[in-house]
Amino acid sequence: MTSIDASSTPSDDRSALRANCADCFALCCTAFGFQRSTDFPIDKPAGTPCLNLADDFSCTIHESLRPRGFRGCTVFDCFGAGQLVSQELFGGTSWRERPGPSAEMFATFSVVRQLQEMSWYLVEAAERTAASDLVAHISRLRTGIQRTLDGGTSEILAYDVESLRADIRSVLIDVSEEARGGYLADTAPDDDLHPSADLAGRDLRARRLCGADLRGAILIGADLRGADLAGVDLLGADLRGARLDGADLSDTLFLTQMQLNAARGDEATLLPATLDRPGHWATASHTSSPTDGELSP
Repeated sequence: MTSIDASSTPSDDRSALRANCADCFALCCTAFGFQRSTDFPIDKPAGTPCLNLADDFSCTIHESLRPRGFRGCTVFDCFGAGQLVSQELFGGTSWRERPGPSAEMFATFSVVRQLQEMSWYLVEAAERTAASDLVAHISRLRTGIQRTLDGGTSEILAYDVESLRADIRSVLIDVSEEARGGYLADTAPDDDLHPSADLAGRDLRARRLCGADLRGAILIGADLRGADLAGVDLLGADLRGARLDGADLSDTLFLTQMQLNAARGDEATLLPATLDRPGHWATASHTSSPTDGELSP
């Protein structure tokens, strides 16, 4: 397993944190369960293959997932956990070839996916901060995660993920405060731009959002068209159905591919260099209205 190299470039740091479905045994389609909802048209128990899964671990309806109601599948990102578990931790032997250890494989995937996501945030945090104490702390956290991954399935499954999450959350808040220090957000008298704010369906096009702390905010269906989101902390913010047409997200903090996949934008939306433009955006933003129910809350 490749260890983190402190001298590597930012792109190299993220290379192992990007999904490669071709090297995965469709773990996201088997390990996790889902219930009938606006994101899934059927119920599927955890630990069972999706009914659309082919023998070669590909999806038989991949090109029409959204029209068929499987929007949740198009949003998900494993941060590279799928190929790591499939090829490295389980030696390229699938749960179909050896059904016995499948429960262990699925449980390992669940934990590794969380560790990979936290690693993604730590890579960005390291790039954002100039504080030597934070740089050192981030390095220790990343080294600890890598050591756990190198320790194999037993060490991974015994790892205290919640304790690590709390530690990383504290670091990300400190980095966010440092990064947002040069911005002045437009805070209204009711101070509605704050962590965990309920901004669902809100028209935020005329608001100065630069530097706002919207960590964990509910932005479901919010209208952010044309907004400048420079320095906005979007860690864990719910962007399902949010309108991002023409918005500038190129310098947002802690934005992930999953959040973008759940939102709606267009070719004029500016994105961070590390994230990809979702394939459904062009169609969704030019053919649907804010009230058409697309990924509605």
